[in-house]
Amino acid sequence: MKDLKEFNISFIGLKDGEHHFEYVIKKEFFEFYNYDEFNNSNVHVNVLFLKKTTMFELDFKLTGWVEVACDVTNEMFQQPISSNLKLIVNFGKEYNDENEEILIIPYSEHTLNVAQYIYEAIVLAVPTKRIHPGIEDGTLNSDILDKLKEFEINREENEKIEDNQDIDPRWNKLKDILIDKNKE
Repeated sequence: MKDLKEFNISFIGLKDGEHHFEYVIKKEFFEFYNYDEFNNSNVHVNVLFLKKTTMFELDFKLTGWVEVACDVTNEMFQQPISSNLKLIVNFGKEYNDENEEILIIPYSEHTLNVAQYIYEAIVLAVPTKRIHPGIEDGTLNSDILDKLKEFEINREENEKIEDNQDIDPRWNKLKDILIDKNKE
């Protein structure tokens, strides 16, 4: 995948109406963008291309997974993703992509490359906090997770420690003021 020509949609020869395009996004796709957050990927992209006489409407539906590192344990796992993206393409004097939902291309254009939109939709579909599903359901066995549990502070022990500490009496007076204020 030296270039992204397979993501070019040549709309000159297309009749008005709906057209469907399908792509499967693998790791090589992200290598083109020098994006190394994903170890691997398998994302299916369905593009519904609605051609009208003066404009186009594109509806991207993305489903699949990307392999990422867990933020807690650094274990690799397949993060499921699902996303939709709608794009309207109009014609104008010059190229303009300032609006994220409307793309203006010059009248002289005859193809539209959708690779950048697919790339952005996949990257934005991945959650900012990536947690291995084995952590949530307790099935993951990891040295890092065991070490984190070892250092975990027990809430009850922490409260006992706080109760045993001598508190400056001035703080107690302030607490009384707040309690009186909340009663009013």
